[in-house]
Amino acid sequence: MRFELDEEHRMLADLVQRFVRDELMPLEGAVLEREASGQGAYLTTEERQRLDKVSKDLGLWSLDAPEDAGGMGMPHVALVAVNEALGSTVATYTLPPDSPNLRMLMTTVNEQQRKAYLEPYARGETISAIGISEPGAGADPSGMITRAVRDGDDWIINGRKIWITRAAEADFTILMAITDKEKKARGGMSAFLVDRDAPGFNVLRRIPMLGGEFTYEVTLEDCRVPGWKLLGEEGQGFGPMQVRLGTRRMEMAAWCIGAAQRALDMMRDYAPQRKTFGHKLSERQSIQWWVADGAAKIHAARLMAYDCAWKIDQGRDVRTEISMIKFYATEMAQEIIDNAMQCFGAMGMTKEMPLHLFAGRIRNMRIYDGPSEVHRMVVARNLMDTRP
Repeated sequence: MRFELDEEHRMLADLVQRFVRDELMPLEGAVLEREASGQGAYLTTEERQRLDKVSKDLGLWSLDAPEDAGGMGMPHVALVAVNEALGSTVATYTLPPDSPNLRMLMTTVNEQQRKAYLEPYARGETISAIGISEPGAGADPSGMITRAVRDGDDWIINGRKIWITRAAEADFTILMAITDKEKKARGGMSAFLVDRDAPGFNVLRRIPMLGGEFTYEVTLEDCRVPGWKLLGEEGQGFGPMQVRLGTRRMEMAAWCIGAAQRALDMMRDYAPQRKTFGHKLSERQSIQWWVADGAAKIHAARLMAYDCAWKIDQGRDVRTEISMIKFYATEMAQEIIDNAMQCFGAMGMTKEMPLHLFAGRIRNMRIYDGPSEVHRMVVARNLMDTRP
């Protein structure tokens, strides 16, 4: 096994790191000011439009989109370093298109859907969202009650979805619904392409989250979806949904590595400068151990991420590895960021530094796409028969 990236992928990683350093890092001050005033930790429309132009001119769009749809067809292993770099700043920016929904579309679309949805999305011309969770069904999809029933050639969907990112901005939402009440999630769940202006699709409210982020709740009231917008096979939505979730979990692991590395670097730079009781913080054993343990855990998480990405690219079953990296990376980053906040003392508690945003966002990630407890349960189930 090789423990270094191909030259092409290494050059890509260097380019994204420069983009983060030169374009995103300078925006952190404005992002922190907006979040401190209650506006949320987001880039403005003008900032995002400029970043879109710069990143597109640099050739950073459509990195993992299929080549026959105008993309570069980059493998998962190439994106680990890309997402690590993007995760190292609180000026959050996604290089179009968002990979998880892209991967789900790639595994399911028919020719009509490819032309109408996948290709524009792969080119970065549209924005997507996904609706999975419900008020009573989050990590356990078997509790899903949103229903889709046939009405002639169309489908009528009724239900409620929550914790959806970008629901108000998305051109379309990949929406999961039950089409067979008896089979439910295992053989009775289907995916649908629901346009923003579909009758009966209503954004109910915006929900403020930790880390200056927002999600949305939507309702579907007799939402009519044309039959050709059933994504994939009827009743077979669970598998493609897992492709999407696995891709997001890999992204989150890389983001966590980037955020943890940034926090560790901040702590490492600050500790030699600050003196307490006549000694530099860097001379304190507790700080030394935080730095040493943090470096070791980041190194372990990075190796886990590349190992998992490589296995995905090889077509292997990585359900266990995905769950391992999901809970390990998020909890690792939470610990290192918390130690950095402690190292900085009162300054670490302010909203003038990025640490609080990293802490809030990583805390969200420990719930998003399956909480740590569920992923530990998955690992245990896969390693030994724990099912009743």
